[in-house]
Amino acid sequence: MSSHNLIFRAGPAAFDSIRRHGFSPERIGTIAGASGGAKWLVLSQLDRVILSSIVPRLEGPVHLIGTSIGAWRFACYAQNDPIAAIDRFEDAYIHQRYSDAPDIHEITAKSREIIGVVLGENGAREILEHPVLRTHVLAVRARHVAASEQRAVLAGALIAAASLNAISRKTLGLFFERALFFDARDLPPFFDLHGFPLQRIRVGQDNLEDAIVATGSIPLVLNGVRDIARASPGVYRDGGVIDYHLDLPHCADDKLALFPHFFDRIVPGWFDKKLTWRQPRAEHIDRTILVSPSETFVSRLPNAKIPDRTDFENHAPAEREQIWKAVVGECRALADELSEVIETGQLESRLLPL
Repeated sequence: MSSHNLIFRAGPAAFDSIRRHGFSPERIGTIAGASGGAKWLVLSQLDRVILSSIVPRLEGPVHLIGTSIGAWRFACYAQNDPIAAIDRFEDAYIHQRYSDAPDIHEITAKSREIIGVVLGENGAREILEHPVLRTHVLAVRARHVAASEQRAVLAGALIAAASLNAISRKTLGLFFERALFFDARDLPPFFDLHGFPLQRIRVGQDNLEDAIVATGSIPLVLNGVRDIARASPGVYRDGGVIDYHLDLPHCADDKLALFPHFFDRIVPGWFDKKLTWRQPRAEHIDRTILVSPSETFVSRLPNAKIPDRTDFENHAPAEREQIWKAVVGECRALADELSEVIETGQLESRLLPL
């Protein structure tokens, strides 16, 4: 049944408000996008519905905040033709190919190539001039030994960071500094982030592409991006290290945050994936609407799972591409359901607590 394809969850304030007053896109103040690599393919059809049915009804400014692949998706959202940008992104991502034993430099170059395809000649300018959407990117600036590109040294730093993180999430600040690349036209509700060292960098045409590449630069998989314009000197890496699923203030008190997500659970940081007790702060998700595929829907996908980076190892390139295309095709059902829920006012009856 179509009702089994999507799960809608809301934080307490959003849940109460929508149950009492209904939902309208004009109330959205933030759209959030999590880290997750190839998992984004399960959202690409939802992105198209959001861009065609929700974004045109937004009353700005509306803040886009993403780490890693979330920021890559939002690099499409604020372009003049965002659907065409999503099409380019999806095609380039699905068809990425590598040598039989790609090293970190080959993977890094491919990452930069895909972002170049997404942005094209005028994408950065269009993003920075969008009349309604304000694009913000979270990366991290590596500190001390975590800035090394020597594999053994960096691996040791990550093991130490993961071990200390299991004791206290705050210890990540010993290894990484948040780097918020922000659109200065309107300051976002997460401008004054707490809990970790924070650097705020005004985004412009001279640093937007580097910021987007940096936030997708998974340690040990891609090289970090060094010395980004306007930012402090250093090596910038995947924003998901600290903000994997964005445990930060999502929106202002009078707005709602829309969070299309791969899962119906928010994992605060990259090292928290197996720490089931680690939860986001309640006040951060109080006004958040989380939209995710149901377990029933995922069970019908090829291999009964959402795409991820292991697909590169487990499938030959042509087979992987075929599987990923099949996933995208199946996810049209998600798009159809989201469209129906929004247009027929079903959201308040479908909501579950987040």
